[in-house]
Order: sequence, then C-alpha cells, then structure tokens
Amino acid sequence: MSSNHDVPRKVLVSAWAVPVMVMGQFGFLAVIPVAIIVIAVARRFKTGALRNWSLALGAAFSVPLAIWALRPDRAQSLSKDMSPVLAALIVATAVGVIVTAHRQRRRHQ
Repeated sequence: MSSNHDVPRKVLVSAWAVPVMVMGQFGFLAVIPVAIIVIAVARRFKTGALRNWSLALGAAFSVPLAIWALRPDRAQSLSKDMSPVLAALIVATAVGVIVTAHRQRRRHQ
C-alpha cells in the first residue's frame, strides 16, 4: 500500500532521464520527463523539498525552451541553441530532484 508521501517510480525514472537527455543532446525531448515530474509531484505533494526542486526544474527547463521558441534565428534543435550554463542548471536541479526523491523514498519505507 502506498501512502500519499511515497515518491512515484515515474518521478524517479523521469528525474534520471532529464540529465541524460540534456547532456546527450536530446534537450527538446526532455520536456516529457520534466512535465511528468512537475505534474506528478504537484498533484501529490503540497509542500516540501521535492515540490520545490521539481518546480525549480520546471522553471530551469522553461527558460531555454522559451528563449529557443521565441528566437527568430533559432537553431534546428533546442540542444544546439541552449547555453551550457542553462544546461548545467537543468542538470543540477534534476540532481536535486533525484537526491530529494531518493531520501524521501528511504524515509517512508
């Protein structure tokens, strides 16, 4: 039986997928696991570190996505257009989600 404080497996899998996709030059496809994380965590957790990290990840990812989408001379892919600093920020916030989710799962087992 799962409680309301259990971290769904889809959040963990998605959190691991984000840095792999961003560093592997599949930045645009990373929108899928980022959306899964933000939606799943927002529905299940009203407060706490995991919610904060997931919202930070969503915000960090939305910045380069918006810049890419609004730029008239954008590259053919988000990964080619994304600043290395923003990519590092996305990876760092994804790691924050991973660490927090694993700690929370351990705490509630």
